[in-house]
Amino acid sequence: MSDTVSVSLPSPRGPRTVTLSYARVGTGEPLLLLHGIGHHRQAWDPVIPILAAERDVIAVDLPGFGESPALPEGLTHDLSTVVPVLGALCEALEIERPHVAGNSLGGLLALELGREKLVRSVTALSPAGFWSPVERRYAFGVLIAMRAAARRMPLPVIDRLSRSAAGRTVLTSTIYARPGRRSPDAVVAETLALAHAEGFTETLRAGTNVQFTDDIPTLPVTVAWGTRDRLLVRRQGVRAKQIIPRARLVRLPGCGHVPMNDDPALVARVILDGSR
Repeated sequence: MSDTVSVSLPSPRGPRTVTLSYARVGTGEPLLLLHGIGHHRQAWDPVIPILAAERDVIAVDLPGFGESPALPEGLTHDLSTVVPVLGALCEALEIERPHVAGNSLGGLLALELGREKLVRSVTALSPAGFWSPVERRYAFGVLIAMRAAARRMPLPVIDRLSRSAAGRTVLTSTIYARPGRRSPDAVVAETLALAHAEGFTETLRAGTNVQFTDDIPTLPVTVAWGTRDRLLVRRQGVRAKQIIPRARLVRLPGCGHVPMNDDPALVARVILDGSR
């Protein structure tokens, strides 16, 4: 079950209302989960049952993705807008400085929330922002091609492909190392989420010049990278460790760019260990 919350954000043309969709489950210290570009909060479903046994888990659809509408006119889909939106979400839900875990774009947002001291710990899974110019162009090119393919494909074709391991590999092998493990329903839902993501183009455009360059010396930070990440190659994790020297750098053996489905037990353990 999902809920929505609306928050107000200033813009050059006056206050704007931003609505976010989220799901909340579990007990314990609050843990905010942030997905990647073109995905939706259900990317976290494989790990949520494990996390919810020890944490108050809030999985959110970022603005313009999943069930959250795009940002209203006057607000842009960039870090300087989305980070305050997430801060306002926590305030509206009466969560003070949650732990945060994010994947890809969500990992970059998690690190930004850490830099702004809005959270108490950060776990970033294959975070964006540690790329070279060539690596960024490659990743953006792959994402644009994935989006174009998802938008061209009729629903009956997506549905038919999702029913076999080979078909799920065709649809999702760029982000999962073990696409056959993803359920058919999940593959259909995330392919449609990519096709219909209102915030995709603007968010991608805003990321063109993004580079994470600041240390986060005052918080526990974990950076984890799948050894089979085909979108953001794992040497970017070494760069992240150089920029955030006190960060714990973790290998996720056999995992792809979105590791939560490839090895839920390992990813959940990394997040729980990083959010003590």
